[in-house]
Amino acid sequence: LNLARALHEAGAPIWGTSYDTINLAEDRKQFNALMEKLEIPQPDGGTALTRDEALAIANQIGYPVLIRPSYVLGGRGMEIVFDDAALINWIDTNIEWNGHPVLIDRFLDDAFEVDVDALCDGEMVTVGGIMEQIEEAGIHSGDSACVLPPYKITRYHLEIIREYTERIGLALNVKGAFNIQFAIRDEVVYVLEVNPRASRTLPFVSKATGVPLASYAAQIATGKTLVDLNFLTEPVVDGNFIKEVVLPFQKFPGVDARLSPEMRSTGEVMGHASTFGHAYAKAQMAANSPLPQSGNVFISVNDNDKTAVLKIAHDLHQLGFTLTATAGTASALSAAGLPVTVVNKVSDGSPNIVDSVRAGEMALIINTPRGGKAHEDGSLIRGTAIAYGVPIITTLTGAMAAVQGIRSLRLKPLRVRSLQAHHAIT
Repeated sequence: LNLARALHEAGAPIWGTSYDTINLAEDRKQFNALMEKLEIPQPDGGTALTRDEALAIANQIGYPVLIRPSYVLGGRGMEIVFDDAALINWIDTNIEWNGHPVLIDRFLDDAFEVDVDALCDGEMVTVGGIMEQIEEAGIHSGDSACVLPPYKITRYHLEIIREYTERIGLALNVKGAFNIQFAIRDEVVYVLEVNPRASRTLPFVSKATGVPLASYAAQIATGKTLVDLNFLTEPVVDGNFIKEVVLPFQKFPGVDARLSPEMRSTGEVMGHASTFGHAYAKAQMAANSPLPQSGNVFISVNDNDKTAVLKIAHDLHQLGFTLTATAGTASALSAAGLPVTVVNKVSDGSPNIVDSVRAGEMALIINTPRGGKAHEDGSLIRGTAIAYGVPIITTLTGAMAAVQGIRSLRLKPLRVRSLQAHHAIT
């Protein structure tokens, strides 16, 4: 982003998407005006150049809000904050007021998030792929597993997403690849951000579809059209492709494994199968976190998740797993008629859950942090799990996907074939 500005100001020719388009997509006021003109919904938001402005905007929108610096990549510095004190702490820690605004948006809790990669030649748009994030809203797309094609989004919402993608690409006059992040909540499709460039998901979509999207984007930048390339329709995806992230926590002992709006992953892997469960299981194997087939599952979730986790716990019990939980979660599971063993929190003294992990007694951990800041116990549990190689899941949507993967492995063994064979490439 900053390089494009320097090249533009130096008079260097920029092939493909222009600097003006790159800047418009990042300049919040210009972008908001364009979305309003196109009648495409966005979460309520604003930009602030001072601490007082940030507080005023957050209180006008209503907490929780998503806050981040502008002109950064990878969600660097991005955070969900829940009150004035947390907002002030974030600003004092992350911001040096230098003319670049801070971006503040309403956080769409319980939303489905969707990534779209597409190509535009200035005259028409072709969608390359629509991916549904498996992790819940608030997890950076670069740290979230995703599935292509989407598995929970209705055809109605998919058509809206395709329409919005075409309108935005043409309005921005993109010349090459672009990526849009959407969120669906209460039947409304919101646009979260637009990146007029190739995204990290482009290679994944290309491998899943067999279409060389990066090559096409480069050729469009040199002047070719989608008609010239004969890429006029969205590719049909055969089977289920799961993109999973590789996280660096094992190499950084003591770092909290909690996922957040700030990207932490250092790589990505892919699993493919005819069913979602088998594809997810393959992706976990590739990410060096294979799903267990038996043993003890430790569950500790925040109060907001205690109802939703009951179905997950019931399914794990039906699959033959033994349930273990700290007192609060165990009470909810017992009330639902599930057998559960209570284990001490770290703060309650030994023997506790960390001792159990170190003793090799846990096959899987489901631990959802509360709010925007992890409790000290939760952080220690997650750090110990990483250190001892115990698979850990920090979102309920990820836990649901894991249950599907475990069930699929029980029903049918995995089969393997290459992408070349799948796409009949010789």
